[in-house]
Amino acid sequence: MAEIFDNEFFRTSGVEDFKLKNLGAPPKGFPTERVEDVYTDEVICETYEGRRKLFIEHVLNNPGADTIKGFFYELIRIQEGQTPIYEEALFKALDYVNGRWDCADFIISGMMRLYKQLGTSPLVSKKLLATIKTTILNFKYWPDEPGVDSMCYWTENHHIIFSSAEYLAGTWFPEDIFTNSGMTGMQKKEKAKKRIYKWLAFRFYTGFSEWLSNVYYDEDFVPLLNLYDFTDDIEMKRQVKQMIDLMLYDMAINSYKGMFTCTHGRTYTKEKLYPTKESTIDTAKLMFGLGCFANEDNMSAVIFTLSSYRMPEVIAKIAQNIDEPEWLSKQRVSIRLKDRKKWGLKKCTLENAMILLSFGGYSHPYSFNHLALMLDAYNWWDNKFFLELKSFKRLIQLGKHIGLTNLVAWVMRKDMSRNSFEESNVYTFRTPDYMMSTSQAYRPSYGGDQHHIWQATLDKSCVVFTTHPGGYGETAPDAYWHGNGFLPKSIQYKNVNITMYKTPSIPPIVMKKILDFTHAFFPKKRFDEVVEKNGWVFGRSNKGYVAIYSRNGYRWQTSGPYKDQELMADGKRNIWVTELGRQDTHGDFENFVKTIANAKLSFRGENVTYDSHDAGTISTGWYRGLSVNGQRISIKNYKRYDNKSCHTAFMQDVINIQFNDKQHVIRK
Repeated sequence: MAEIFDNEFFRTSGVEDFKLKNLGAPPKGFPTERVEDVYTDEVICETYEGRRKLFIEHVLNNPGADTIKGFFYELIRIQEGQTPIYEEALFKALDYVNGRWDCADFIISGMMRLYKQLGTSPLVSKKLLATIKTTILNFKYWPDEPGVDSMCYWTENHHIIFSSAEYLAGTWFPEDIFTNSGMTGMQKKEKAKKRIYKWLAFRFYTGFSEWLSNVYYDEDFVPLLNLYDFTDDIEMKRQVKQMIDLMLYDMAINSYKGMFTCTHGRTYTKEKLYPTKESTIDTAKLMFGLGCFANEDNMSAVIFTLSSYRMPEVIAKIAQNIDEPEWLSKQRVSIRLKDRKKWGLKKCTLENAMILLSFGGYSHPYSFNHLALMLDAYNWWDNKFFLELKSFKRLIQLGKHIGLTNLVAWVMRKDMSRNSFEESNVYTFRTPDYMMSTSQAYRPSYGGDQHHIWQATLDKSCVVFTTHPGGYGETAPDAYWHGNGFLPKSIQYKNVNITMYKTPSIPPIVMKKILDFTHAFFPKKRFDEVVEKNGWVFGRSNKGYVAIYSRNGYRWQTSGPYKDQELMADGKRNIWVTELGRQDTHGDFENFVKTIANAKLSFRGENVTYDSHDAGTISTGWYRGLSVNGQRISIKNYKRYDNKSCHTAFMQDVINIQFNDKQHVIRK
């Protein structure tokens, strides 16, 4: 009988809120009080080695975060050999892995780095080294291995983390028997190698389905850097290097002064409401010199510091180009699941099913049968991520043979396919005083999950965005801020965003309840000035301005944690209009308020026309495209990259990045 590991970090008493429990006191001389780093919106140090030294100094003076990722700081302490290490935290983290808790793969990646690169340090005991090796040999690396657990293997980030760990473990211990699978290391290496190459190919040609995530890019960097430093496959090393380059390039062209505050395929409440607490900002300060060492939920800054990888100089120069009067970037990411045949994914095999699941194809009408195949093959009926499907087990098993599952998924697609991360056309407009970013017309009126469709950023604390909340909880899709009930049709042109909500009238299946309002995050007290006039709400932060209008009117939240931070608008259908401005283009704040408050803004049914002082006359609607001053503007089928540093069509083998006198060419 297969051993059962019924563990999830968010539903247990042993681990709560992603934290290790029952830790003893740290060793004498270990830093116990956090020394907060200061956010910088100017390049702190011109050289990477200088920034690397700053990060090492920060780590040595701080304890790690109190999450399962916190032990990563111990790797820097081991490398530097200047302060005692918190060895008990390392053992507790290994216990977490051996319990096969969800996200154990994050830990195994860090432990493998420790074992291979730092294992000869006098700070690493023989007992710790032996325990790491035993853990590596006993771990479950893929769902086709024995054992029932609730680890997530299939999302884009977990897919590469598990695969890289299995590949490297097999590389290091080729003759050893891995106890859970009974395979030799050599067999595991070859098995994982195929998955890694396929994952790299999809990301090179299509970008990330969890697009531009300020959470999951942090987690993707770690396995890629491990592969870069430790693979014995020269071609794999080359392709991995290119992928790391492209991810850093994504950050450079879609960040505002070190904050990765663009649209995201996946993100969370903290990262949305507090830009300096997002998971990639430590890496941004290390690589670009902008941001802060937040020490919140970051692994990749540590691994970059330990790695031999060096970023192309042109990418740093683009990220540091914060004084450009206007920076416009357009790019396309991910695929449309209806095009699965084009990508070789239509056949219902376990390999294809796992890839489709990395695009969020759970109960999507084009992939539900693939999921049904995996539920049986991997005994996922008891995996807590799919537990709600267990009561429909017989129906799903029968339905996949007669076409019923896909039919039901099609009829209820607006709600049931909400986890999907399909093709996204990203538009980011940046000036020295603000940035606005939008996923253009992304799946309007379909259910959403952790998607973040659009955002305006004025500084480290002033951000504005809207959602149709999924509920009043803290876990997507039911979360209040990072969950989504149903997605809007959101369109951006330069510094203007128009976001239209049209919540469908359907019975809730995934959702507990469909809320009948939309809302905007507008943290009044964080702004230098806030003015309300003619139905608009205006805010100023330094030299940047924002104006937002709700067709249905608005009211301020007057109680609770979001008092004076939330604009609420009743109705399942609404249109929000937002414009950004700055002193250099709009004059003083008083003039900005006067100009926009008196601008022509008209609604006719589901259509809207707005005369923007800066962008021109903008017209769009629920069933209409975008036109500016009477000229049709495309909001779909963007290039892979389209900005002043790169113009590359989708699905090309060569990506040429050039900025000023610097150039970097990436070839498949």
